[in-house]
Amino acid sequence: MRQRFPIWLWTLLHVVSLSLAVPAMGQAQVIKSGPPACPGIALTFDLCPVKKGSGYDKPLMDYLIEHRIPSTFFMSGKWITKHEEETDQLLGIGFFEVGTHGEVHAHLPMQSADEQREEILGPVRMLREHFVHHATLFRPPYGEYNDMTVDVVKALGLQFIQWNIESGDPDPTLSAEQILDRITKRAKPGSIIVFHANGKGKQTRQVIERLTTDVFPHKGLTPMTVSDLLNCKQRTR
Repeated sequence: MRQRFPIWLWTLLHVVSLSLAVPAMGQAQVIKSGPPACPGIALTFDLCPVKKGSGYDKPLMDYLIEHRIPSTFFMSGKWITKHEEETDQLLGIGFFEVGTHGEVHAHLPMQSADEQREEILGPVRMLREHFVHHATLFRPPYGEYNDMTVDVVKALGLQFIQWNIESGDPDPTLSAEQILDRITKRAKPGSIIVFHANGKGKQTRQVIERLTTDVFPHKGLTPMTVSDLLNCKQRTR
């Protein structure tokens, strides 16, 4: 009697074969920063679902748009469903980049490979089918992952993006000065910083303004999207 493989395994093997046929940078690793030879720094914002509030930090977004600050957003599927108009707007801004952040913001290490795959693919499908956007960047909910997560993300042909500076902006006990201080001490060429743009960061807009008008210029750092940062090879003159 022939042994039957689970459907998810056949699908995973098929995706692996496709991904191996088309090499893509960074698929084999968890990326936490860009090249140190580049004076760029990536401002990234997670858009997780929230139980209370609008789930959209409009003052922050308005500031980023008005000052044309390159930024990368990681959207969960549940967030996209409740913010279709905002999603469409962000996708239309040339100096913004949109990646994904899981379907319902689940704890991936607690799931099977099949469950992780569906959690990861949810917003990827949604952006492709409803917004004609091919998302290539993925950040795990809560920043949590295990070896299985890395394998699934690699098989799906996505780039696994984490960070090397955690702003701590959702923490209500941190002041803007405290957040700014911890970022200022760690910011360097190639850094990737994680913030939130769903309203959980009460100080985020103020911190971003200080960073972009004072800290980054003083350190010679230029905000870039994650993809531009990863593709930046040399220090500009």
